[in-house]
Amino acid sequence: MTWKIPLFKTYWEEDDVEAVSRIIRRGTYWAAGPEIEEFEKKTARFVGTKYAVAFNSGTSALHTLLLACNIKDKEVIVPSFTFIATANSVVLAGGKPIFAESEPETFGLDAGDVEKKITSKTKAILPIHYGGFPARDIEKLRKIAEDHSILLLEDAAESLGATMHNKKVGTFGHSAIFSFCQNKIISTGEGGLLVTDSQEIYEKARLIRSHGRVESGKDYFSSTGDNDYIEVGYNFRMPTMLAALGISQLNKIEKIIRLRRKNAIYLTKHLSHLKVVTIPKENKKYFSVYQMYPILLLNEKIRNSLQEYLAQHEIMSKIYFNPAHLKTVYQRQCKYIEQNLPLTESLSKRILNLPIFPTLKKEEMDYMIKVIKDFFNKK
Repeated sequence: MTWKIPLFKTYWEEDDVEAVSRIIRRGTYWAAGPEIEEFEKKTARFVGTKYAVAFNSGTSALHTLLLACNIKDKEVIVPSFTFIATANSVVLAGGKPIFAESEPETFGLDAGDVEKKITSKTKAILPIHYGGFPARDIEKLRKIAEDHSILLLEDAAESLGATMHNKKVGTFGHSAIFSFCQNKIISTGEGGLLVTDSQEIYEKARLIRSHGRVESGKDYFSSTGDNDYIEVGYNFRMPTMLAALGISQLNKIEKIIRLRRKNAIYLTKHLSHLKVVTIPKENKKYFSVYQMYPILLLNEKIRNSLQEYLAQHEIMSKIYFNPAHLKTVYQRQCKYIEQNLPLTESLSKRILNLPIFPTLKKEEMDYMIKVIKDFFNKK
């Protein structure tokens, strides 16, 4: 279907095109160029960590982080209200995901429920920062992790640049990951990054990323000699063209965030008087970057009817997320049943994500606002 207003558009400028073209025209170092390390260092400085390792996806970064943290045969507490990769990465690293409830303010892990799920087998807590919003309970989760001597690992795939108390997401826990998929704050098409202050995790991640290969001085493709392999690893490397694009995108991240926030504030202003709609909340301690614009409706029937009405008017919307614990793979493996996480299931039945992106025009937002108002006026 051709949408009058799509859910998102990836932001780009001519310098992005030139950044990629420059690598192609160079004719070499497409797979292991110096731009990769430059992108890693620039992003680490932006986030505020010592180290960063680039990957071909956020999922690869998370899978690697969990392998580096050795969660095999251990439990990791995760939200069910998340993209499936959060839980899948735990399984792929040999661990067991333990699903916990999410809170309705920022849709992050609920600290109270997390504490109930901790056992002697718990190795880590893995919260998400949903849709560009810093998780409400992230500081409580850090305290819980410290009290129980377990790891706090942040899935910040959607929220690069978001802060709480002026502290960036990705710096509250032991380590974190970000995604650069096409709908994220900055994008390389596909891509991801692991950030950490731990030299041990950094070195393990570099090994796992590239077949367990020891890189001594020159990279593999520039050396006439062989390398040693000391781990069984993967090919999770980010291509140089994507790293160059990442640098170009990162150079304008403040502009991208400013445009996203401007559009979100406009939507909030014009939707806030609708008592049947709960809109994203801003307060003094949060700085949200609005990778998504989620609204909550009174019930599933109204939500589904509104989504259908928007589609009839060529406005795309999407449900992020349906519960991971109710997906077939986890129904089979873990035998979770409906109402096992009633708060999560209620959120998932009422949430709807509206279009939000930097180049969303005022007239497009006015049209979307009018359609939403018309829907409720007809009821």
